Amino acid sequence: MKRIICTVTNDLSYDQRMIRICSSLAKNGYSVTLVGRKLSHSKPLSAQPFHQKRLKLFFNKGKLFYLEYNIRLFIFLLFSKFDIVNAVDLDTLTPGFLVSRIRGRACVYDAHEYFTEVPELVERPMVQKAWSKLADFILPRLSYCYTVGDCLSQIFYKKYGVDFEVIRNVPFGKNPNPLNPATKPETPFIVLYQGALNDGRGLEEAIQAMANLVEVELWLAGEGDLSDELRELAAKMNLGNKVKFLGKLTPSELLPITEKAHLGLNLLKNKSLNYYYSLANKAFDYIQASVPSLNMDFPEYRKINDTYSVFILMKKLDPLAIAHEIELIRKNKSRYASLVENCQKASRHFTWENEEQKLLDFYQKIK
Repeated sequence: MKRIICTVTNDLSYDQRMIRICSSLAKNGYSVTLVGRKLSHSKPLSAQPFHQKRLKLFFNKGKLFYLEYNIRLFIFLLFSKFDIVNAVDLDTLTPGFLVSRIRGRACVYDAHEYFTEVPELVERPMVQKAWSKLADFILPRLSYCYTVGDCLSQIFYKKYGVDFEVIRNVPFGKNPNPLNPATKPETPFIVLYQGALNDGRGLEEAIQAMANLVEVELWLAGEGDLSDELRELAAKMNLGNKVKFLGKLTPSELLPITEKAHLGLNLLKNKSLNYYYSLANKAFDYIQASVPSLNMDFPEYRKINDTYSVFILMKKLDPLAIAHEIELIRKNKSRYASLVENCQKASRHFTWENEEQKLLDFYQKIK
């Protein structure tokens, strides 16, 4: 039985993607350990078919966090038994790469995003340069890599000369009776955003759009760097119950919320290549719940929409444009019904059951 250690920087509880990946590997004969970090507000871990380990740190932000976590992770890996280390994103790759070389083991790179082009680095050129040099050194030396979309796969191949398999971040198929869209009350018309409340997600604009809408509620499921600012903005605009903050939800808590929504939001500002070439899991979560969604007209979403017509694509991100699109789809019942039907058809294609075999085939090739 091959032993795999997967490494992330989050606290594991809310990482739907890694829970799916680790569960699939564990159920197919691998011994899997998922390693993250423990925060002061971390919930107890739910039982999973794989092992879980959280490292408790002194520092949880900035350079000292990355330094401490990478040192702690290096020590943990050095004294752990494994055959494959799966480093998720560039911020966990260095320990995995070094220890795999020392121990003569395989190192897999899982590029969940275009890490060197995230907004936090784009806005800090010197820090971005340091991470880019690290990627330039390590990635061409790796043999096993995968990512979440075709655009990133092509970019990484051109940049590093390494093949990246594409394993999409999609949910399990929901055969067990999803909520029938026809049974949802027409009012309030619920617009849902699920994910981190962070910069560049179009959340300020979405809240501001609510001032121009009636019988519409915006539900925000998640927390993040902008949590306090967004709550203050909603209060300042006297939006009352039109904007609801649901807090951070586990995957099992989130699913019934998603099914209640009429429209999903995935509005990224075009402020970094990571956002422009993204393919967010929330877009697929909405599809699986038969919920059309409002997305930016970026390459990956456009390609999916050309085939399945499940999204409303926006060229411009501002409050009036958002309000306009929401009002159009709310009032155009035939178009809305068509989008729901398209989501139901697409949901049979974009399932983890389909992607899982790609994951297993990928790991079977590792020597």
